[in-house]
Amino acid sequence: MKKGMFALISAMLVIIAAVFICATSGDKVMTKEKGVYIVNTTTLTQDVIGYNGTTPLKIYIKNDIIQKIEALPNEETPGFFARVQENLLNKWNGMTVKQAANTEVDVISGATYSSNAVKANVKTGVQYYQKHKK
Repeated sequence: MKKGMFALISAMLVIIAAVFICATSGDKVMTKEKGVYIVNTTTLTQDVIGYNGTTPLKIYIKNDIIQKIEALPNEETPGFFARVQENLLNKWNGMTVKQAANTEVDVISGATYSSNAVKANVKTGVQYYQKHKK
């Protein structure tokens, strides 16, 4: 009888600990700092591939307006991706998230795969924001 009670209590403690960890882990995709939501697309867009791999981004949103977009570490060809960073990431700055979700921006010539991956990351990131903003 004591062994059964011990096993039951142990199982309950494990369940309580698991629930507590899940409840306190927070959202790894979207954080909020000083009124700015930051959407990290790393886990959202693992299936979106540029030329050499994924192209994760951080999208900064305040009052439903995109403030800036930053590229996170990736395996894209540095010279080509530098052109994407300089000429594409700023295209969404100042747009509302609704506009960004529906706007089709041009790709960077010579960096089409990377450009398309970035565009898919932005679209997915702003859609996540729209669904999960509190």
